[in-house]
Amino acid sequence: MAYDTITYETKGPVALLKLNRPDRLNAWTPHMSEEQADAINRANADKAIGAIVMTGAGRGFCAGADMEATFKSRLDGVDPGNDTGNSGGMPGGLDWIGLCRKSKPLIAAVNGPAVGIGVTMILPFDVIIASDAARFGLVFVKVGIVPELASSHFLVSRMGWGRASELMLSARIIGGAEAYERGLADMLAPADALMDKAFEVGNQIAANPDPMLRMTKDLLTQNACEQDLALAQRRENDYLKACWPTPEHKEAVSAFLDKRPARFR
Repeated sequence: MAYDTITYETKGPVALLKLNRPDRLNAWTPHMSEEQADAINRANADKAIGAIVMTGAGRGFCAGADMEATFKSRLDGVDPGNDTGNSGGMPGGLDWIGLCRKSKPLIAAVNGPAVGIGVTMILPFDVIIASDAARFGLVFVKVGIVPELASSHFLVSRMGWGRASELMLSARIIGGAEAYERGLADMLAPADALMDKAFEVGNQIAANPDPMLRMTKDLLTQNACEQDLALAQRRENDYLKACWPTPEHKEAVSAFLDKRPARFR
């Protein structure tokens, strides 16, 4: 697929996906999500890639859905994408949350305004790094709609019930420092060091074996809210048994005994 709303490149074992509508603060469209999904799947299929960083071109991360290309289009009776009316605004057949949780590790480097879907699309990511120039807003009620992409689950998981409620019900905008303090962002970086930090984290993650990264993500997805601890442990035990005969586990043990770095890619 040729991209016209994003760019894609690789830097060592890290893939960089950049939202690329800077004149619109990278406002989201259903077509953009199809390109994002294609780029993520492209990185997942590349054995040389161990982690994926997503950021925005220019001074914005993603200013939310493009008002004219999405909401106005729908009000005019025109579907703004591919069967978006039956999938919460996403193109039909695109399971964004399933893609994110089954993908190689995803890191969001939020460089500027992130509003609406600009936030909800990254809540199921593995790591969110905020620039001190970032701005976050869950402004759905202000636009006369409600949140999507299971963000009413993920935001509570990240911030806690009260903080998530206040942010969604007030629809106020918060800065990167407050997002970090309240748990919406996992890390905070100066604007001029954001991408360095994102690639530092990406390279740390990419040094680890892909199958175990994917298994660990699946365990986090399934067990994060699991109340049956015996079931949570059975899932872990099943994956442990699957790991023991793998070449990745053998390489890790050999590297430790040989006092050398393990090589997984």
